[in-house]
Amino acid sequence: MNLSVVVLTKNEAIHLGRCLSTIADLADEIVIVDCGSNDATVEIAKCFNSKFIKNPWVNYSSQFKFGVSNVSASCKWIMRLDADEYLTETLRASVRDFLSNPPEHINGAYFPRRMAFMGRQINHGGIFPAYMLRLVRLGQGEIEDRWMDEHIKVKGDTIVLKGELIDDNLNSLTWWTEKHNKYASREAVDLLNLEFAFMTHDSVASAIDGSQAGFKRWLKEKIYFRLPSGLRALAYFLYRYVIRLGFLDGKEGAMFHILQGFWYRYLVDCKVYEVKLYMRTHNVDIRVAIRKILDIQI
Repeated sequence: MNLSVVVLTKNEAIHLGRCLSTIADLADEIVIVDCGSNDATVEIAKCFNSKFIKNPWVNYSSQFKFGVSNVSASCKWIMRLDADEYLTETLRASVRDFLSNPPEHINGAYFPRRMAFMGRQINHGGIFPAYMLRLVRLGQGEIEDRWMDEHIKVKGDTIVLKGELIDDNLNSLTWWTEKHNKYASREAVDLLNLEFAFMTHDSVASAIDGSQAGFKRWLKEKIYFRLPSGLRALAYFLYRYVIRLGFLDGKEGAMFHILQGFWYRYLVDCKVYEVKLYMRTHNVDIRVAIRKILDIQI
């Protein structure tokens, strides 16, 4: 067995068929890790002969690790894929060609990811191309133990494949904002950990290897984190929208850059402030404050 694809789901009927149809002829095995879908996700997964496994949700990192632990022992390569993503034909061909004869010294492959928002592909603001390590040789990589923005770390050399991984969520803006509100709580935990060190700090920035993910994480932890709360969100938005020409992405792009580049970042800062305020006001430990304010058990 050559390739196992791990996909995490919860109520992904709107996306799953599109996602799996682009990897069905590439994968020897598809492992779906579900945390409580009540739509047609299960039926769609069965149409692709997927191994469907239920597992209670904690965070993306633990869920992906659970998926990897359930791939076949004969699997040589693992691909991580989100249900709202799909591979372009060029990327499909690149994966197929690479796996037909992978060099022995290569243990991972990056996919160039392009995001879409409200039906429009985002081309500016420093968003594309984002190189995501999504294909890794079994036993040669592991995912970061983080609450948010987790990346796969790999031992050895990597390459970048041709084509694009398209991230195009078809849900409503209400769904999107509710999801990012939950994201903000998890990212607040990671930022608070940089200050209070209440859990292990696992980061691709710990050893910058020239990867885009490692460099961005280094900037976030060494530069962005040290900027004044609130002001850093505004500075990041202006960098994306003005300096990196995000305004060229049109009306839908303006919505995306404002919401994802400013509102979301500012919301994270507000949640960090709220947790620290609760700590001071009630004289409690950081873990207690996180549980009370963010409803996250550390």
